[in-house]
Amino acid sequence: MYNLLTLNKIAKCGLDNFDKVRYNITDSCENPDCIILRSFNMHDMELADSLQAVARAGAGVNNIPIDKCSEKGIVVFNTPGANANAVKELTIAGLFLASRDIIGGCAWAQTLKGNGSEVGKMVEKGKSNFAGCEIKGKKLAVIGLGAIGVLVANAAHHLGMEIIGYDPFISVKAALSLDRHTVIKNDLKDALSEADYITLHLPLTADTKGMFNAELFKSSVKKGAKLLNFSRGELVDAQALKSALEVGLISSYVVDFPSDDVLGLENVVAIPHLGASSAESEDNCAVMAAKELIEYMENGNIVNSVNYPNCELPRTAGTTRITVLHKNVPNMISSITSAFAAKGLNIENMVNKSRGDYACTILDATDAECAIADELKAIDGIIKVRVIK
Repeated sequence: MYNLLTLNKIAKCGLDNFDKVRYNITDSCENPDCIILRSFNMHDMELADSLQAVARAGAGVNNIPIDKCSEKGIVVFNTPGANANAVKELTIAGLFLASRDIIGGCAWAQTLKGNGSEVGKMVEKGKSNFAGCEIKGKKLAVIGLGAIGVLVANAAHHLGMEIIGYDPFISVKAALSLDRHTVIKNDLKDALSEADYITLHLPLTADTKGMFNAELFKSSVKKGAKLLNFSRGELVDAQALKSALEVGLISSYVVDFPSDDVLGLENVVAIPHLGASSAESEDNCAVMAAKELIEYMENGNIVNSVNYPNCELPRTAGTTRITVLHKNVPNMISSITSAFAAKGLNIENMVNKSRGDYACTILDATDAECAIADELKAIDGIIKVRVIK
């Protein structure tokens, strides 16, 4: 039986995918075989030797120690696209919040309580203080064309906006899903220079942290542009943003990640991280994360991993499945197959995939015995071996 540790409340429809005969689902376990979580911070958590996989019911994995997991042979999964529609819808709402002072106007309207029949007159007199502009005909730069960025670009186009896209790593699937009217720019500064609105849909990495800084604001952003951030707050340098708002270089900032640096600033709309907070999104993420864990734990197949390559092999009848996680170094395949030959085991089917410094080899072998795991673990560069009957 596998011990499945839940570090956050996970939607029932996701946990229902686990066979209760094969999985012990618990929120307290010292030696878990697998973990499913949402936003729990794992960085200070001791990773048990028994841990095989971690699944994040969401796209961002900043709360998971990826490097440490990779070194220990723990496969980390996320759920790309499962919450994309929820974030897209909130981003579209953000376009309107950036354009018209809806929040300020609503707050002001509440102050009119108690004025009786005069409320109507007061509304007509004061509403001009909250007037804004329409988004139709404006140019929107979508920075990052993953699952969410593509949905935002397509939806905004149908609302009458002109779309500029930028993503140096755009996938074939995303490119094919993108509305043909989107103008793709190969240079970030070119994408920003014409944009009336800028929306960020990037992962937070060492390269993207603080990428929207003072230099970029001054050199590339059109004066008065409206900036939306539904990815990660740290993509934008807070002090540079404050200066850009003060001089009107950025006319409004809508962010789904409130921080002490931006709260209280004029022309900032801070949303309490509601991007993926819809019932549908939480269900979709939970189900997707559960299926990824089940496929890896029971079949050794890797789908939607963020630290190891996606690697899948249909099961071969009458064989034992062996999944080997190892360093991506020369002669590894020959070393693995030689180990099987030395034990007199016939490999019926095999696949190998690599991703950066790490790789995965999946094999189906006849008459495989658990002792083969010891032979494989002795090979330099092999990180973890799983034998699945």
